[in-house]
Amino acid sequence: CRPSTEVALRIRVEVDAGSFKALARRRKTKQRLTHKVNKMVVATAWLLLFGGGPQTASAFSLPSCSPRSGRSSRLFSLREPVREMEMPPTTMEELSPEEAFMEAAPLIQPEAERWRKSTKQLATVGPASSTFEMLEALFLAGADVFRLNFSHGKHEEKKALVDKIRLVEAKHGRPIAVLADLQGPKLRVGVFEDDKAVKLRKGQSFRLDLDASKPGDATRVALPHPEILETLRAGDTLLVDDGKVRLSVTASGQDFADATVEVAGAISNRKGVNTPSVVLPISPLTEKDRADLAFALTLDIDWIALSFVQRPEDIEELKTFVDAELKDTAVEMPPKIMAKLEKPAAVQDPGTLKRIVELCDGIMVARGDLGVETRPEDVPVIQKQIIAECRRQGTPVVVATQMLESMIDAPTPTRAECSDIATALYDGADAVMLSAESAAGSYPIEAVSMQRRVISRVESDPLYRLEQTNELFRTKPQSTATDAVTLAARQIVETVKAKCLCIFTERGTTVLRAAKGRPSSPILALAPTPQTARALAMVWGVHSMVMDVPADEEGRAVLNDGVIEEVTNAAKSRGYLNEPTDLAVITAGLPLGTPGAANVIRVVPAVGPKEWPDALCFPDTEECFEP
Repeated sequence: CRPSTEVALRIRVEVDAGSFKALARRRKTKQRLTHKVNKMVVATAWLLLFGGGPQTASAFSLPSCSPRSGRSSRLFSLREPVREMEMPPTTMEELSPEEAFMEAAPLIQPEAERWRKSTKQLATVGPASSTFEMLEALFLAGADVFRLNFSHGKHEEKKALVDKIRLVEAKHGRPIAVLADLQGPKLRVGVFEDDKAVKLRKGQSFRLDLDASKPGDATRVALPHPEILETLRAGDTLLVDDGKVRLSVTASGQDFADATVEVAGAISNRKGVNTPSVVLPISPLTEKDRADLAFALTLDIDWIALSFVQRPEDIEELKTFVDAELKDTAVEMPPKIMAKLEKPAAVQDPGTLKRIVELCDGIMVARGDLGVETRPEDVPVIQKQIIAECRRQGTPVVVATQMLESMIDAPTPTRAECSDIATALYDGADAVMLSAESAAGSYPIEAVSMQRRVISRVESDPLYRLEQTNELFRTKPQSTATDAVTLAARQIVETVKAKCLCIFTERGTTVLRAAKGRPSSPILALAPTPQTARALAMVWGVHSMVMDVPADEEGRAVLNDGVIEEVTNAAKSRGYLNEPTDLAVITAGLPLGTPGAANVIRVVPAVGPKEWPDALCFPDTEECFEP
């Protein structure tokens, strides 16, 4: 907001694309708006909506200037983002100086709700969301992390997607994390005669063997995995095609397994096979996974997800491979490791689950295959057990699969799907994920927006805050200065009603400890590198940015009033501090740059570290008393 100037507003219109087609062009407003000093701005915009069907737009609010700060204190707000249209070029010579300034400035940021939420959103990228425009729209709708599914697509396609994501990141000035999801050891049967499906009857015998040279029929098919056949024993269960066909092993040898059909159904070429009753003696990394991972490590990936984790040793093998690949590179901070828990072996023993969580930087509750290999009624219980363990250890946890499945083909979800998202949040999940909804669905933007709307509604519920706070007191802090300072900072935030908790962090360790406590105010993570800032996009309540800290003559980073003022300015730019008396709580570890250290707390008003407004001294008096 600039006093006594005339400006032309630029508008990005966000509309409900599920009920009608609507696009809005950026135009010079039909009216010029005069902004006066110390007056609230009254703005009128001309919206050009066109297309078929009913034309209705969601309510929106334009920026208003605070009389004290002269700064915009509210964000442009609409509901569903749509792609911007290409506009005829306008030369800068045709514009007034004020109009030229506005043309060069970024677009008014969309809905404030998108930036206030604490729970993070993962969106899988696929054919429906692979363009720059769609990636940007998904980001503005709520996506904090983009998932690249290495089960599909070519390497060059993945590189192009990462490049587009980084362009979106650069355009909007906010870190975006990229998750590389490895396919893992997926077991599949061979092919059938004439490529036709075979119908299996209940009670009939059926054999699995190693002879891939012969096409399958109604009596047998190849299962080209000798290590699996050697492991099977009588009584073990095999699930084919996501459990549509169920087999019970009656006899087995080194090169075969005989089974009885318990659940009848059809089997066709290369259908998947699950072994819920067996811990597979195989590496979690197939040759394809190793090739995909080696390539992903060249793409500036922030997170790596390992599928079908069964044992802690699977995570250790992945870390060993990553360390070896990065040994002779300039990479200082390797990608974070996430385990996808979708095998019963990983969750049945509490000790195994605890160790897996200890070894990982994040956990995903992958309910797809987990729902195949366990009973449907067990999945909600397992989900709660995994989330509870992650909350105890302060490890980010993502709930995934079929959260808004109906929105693949429909513009609105079922009420049960909304309840599913809400349940994950009340349980304490850091993030929720969309798969086919955003990758191949007809309504990817609507799906991300709907998920965000459920998040915002749940997080506004006092019961949600109570549940998150109660969890804090059920966990015992570590006997370290970092935990002591972090807990104290949280208490200060609650006591003085600080608007944000600002944390200097080298690798994100201190921020994770703070996020575990679920403070009521947003966490602003101040990271020295983009890698650290991006990785924290997965963490509940964290909004990160890169900040360079000056060094002294000996090259050590310093925490002086100038740096503190930069922090308050950053908090203002993010909309956390809007009034002179708004407070920020700042924590750091001295000397700065020490990973995992936190030993300083400072409370600073929005006006900066060199002032302390009278109203903050004694709330019941007009002014501070002189000493």
